[in-house]
Amino acid sequence: MKKFKRLCVVSPFIITALVVAYAVMNGVPSESLPLETRALQIIQAGGCESCHTAEPVLPFYAKMPVVGDVVMQDVEQGYRAYDIAPLMKSLSDGEMPSPVDVAKIEKVALDKRMPAAKYYLGHWGSQMTNAKRDIILDAVAAYRNAYYADGLVGERAAEPVRPIGKMGGLDESKVKLGYDLYHDLRLSIDNTVSCASCHDLSTGGVDNHQYSHGVNDQLGGVNAPTVYNAVYNFVQFWDGRARTLAEQAAGPPLNPVEMGYNSFDEIVAKLSEDKALVSRFEAIYNDGVTEANITDAIEEFECTLTTPNSQFDKWLRGDDAAITAEELYGYELFKENNCAMCHVGANLGGESYELMGLYRPYFEQRGAELTEEDNGRYKQTKLERDRHRFKVPGLRNVELTWPYYHDGTRHTLDEAVADMARYQADEDLDADQVQAIVAFLRTLTGEYEGEKLTTSNTYGVVIAPDDEHHHDH
Repeated sequence: MKKFKRLCVVSPFIITALVVAYAVMNGVPSESLPLETRALQIIQAGGCESCHTAEPVLPFYAKMPVVGDVVMQDVEQGYRAYDIAPLMKSLSDGEMPSPVDVAKIEKVALDKRMPAAKYYLGHWGSQMTNAKRDIILDAVAAYRNAYYADGLVGERAAEPVRPIGKMGGLDESKVKLGYDLYHDLRLSIDNTVSCASCHDLSTGGVDNHQYSHGVNDQLGGVNAPTVYNAVYNFVQFWDGRARTLAEQAAGPPLNPVEMGYNSFDEIVAKLSEDKALVSRFEAIYNDGVTEANITDAIEEFECTLTTPNSQFDKWLRGDDAAITAEELYGYELFKENNCAMCHVGANLGGESYELMGLYRPYFEQRGAELTEEDNGRYKQTKLERDRHRFKVPGLRNVELTWPYYHDGTRHTLDEAVADMARYQADEDLDADQVQAIVAFLRTLTGEYEGEKLTTSNTYGVVIAPDDEHHHDH
């Protein structure tokens, strides 16, 4: 009995000590530190590196039976979903991190979803508390103000989606030359295909085919993305094999399926027969008609293909009447369901590679055989982690750019939104939620040369490939 009484006396002290220790270990970094340093320390204390890096430092129990299997599964899934190393390096070095990395850490902080309970219960000091969350969110807001410098004010200054601004510093003579080259059929071996054939400016910068037609009526193996706002992409092509618009412009002319030349020497020779065109090149470039100058001019023109002044841009800049209550609700759902973790910035995408089928097996459930194009970024890197990773498409003018996904398998926005939620967020949205998100996405259609973009094509109608003509490229 005396022993029991002693325990009753001692227990409150033990509990109090544990509570105090837990509170101390979950304290926040000093306010005297820079905001980004405080955010970094929270990330470090949270143990994010334990699962979200290529070479994690594993605890001793990772080699133990049963519990070790759980640990290794978490590590594998964590790194598969997200590599946090670049973000931590940027914060440590005082450099600007990727806006996608910032959006991801923001969402994790908002949801307080990481670290998982099974981690922080064994690693005191790692839990995402309200105080830590607020520091992360303050750091995110400060970052976006500095990174974008686009004049947004109030709460909207911290939004992951940003308005399109003016593109300045362009050479008008190059732009005009690039426009003509963009529409020049001579860039194809048989004078039947131009850049505009697959990226028609009058139909949202796409052709609305599942796969585009090249020379000799051959079909490509991946859906042609829009050329509008491509200047905002951090790389070009679904697999990121071109770093710039100029590099991208050099690809199709030498592709046997698309334009069919063997070398740019052949293209230069053909264009050089046009004396008026040669004179235009020589007036701009000292060395006249060359591969570098052809692609440079096309790039300069494509830099003008931005579509500002959408309804949503007006809302971001403070016009509350620019969008409806349903459209605003759709935007909130867009953020709640992880869409804004990857579809960020002025183009709502184009800033990262992401895994197709993050939570559910997209390719297993698609009902079609795998193709070379389905490998995505892996085609270039040969790293297994990059298999099925693709450059995230921008969502500007998305109501005009069907069919959707790299394989062009979704014909309408309703289909695309519902399936993105399933495969990328593990959420089954109801019809009203899908409708609201689609309503928001329709507010992203902007203006080109002062007129709102439209298309003469019928929404959702797609020309699917004939199997006997299908080629991967």
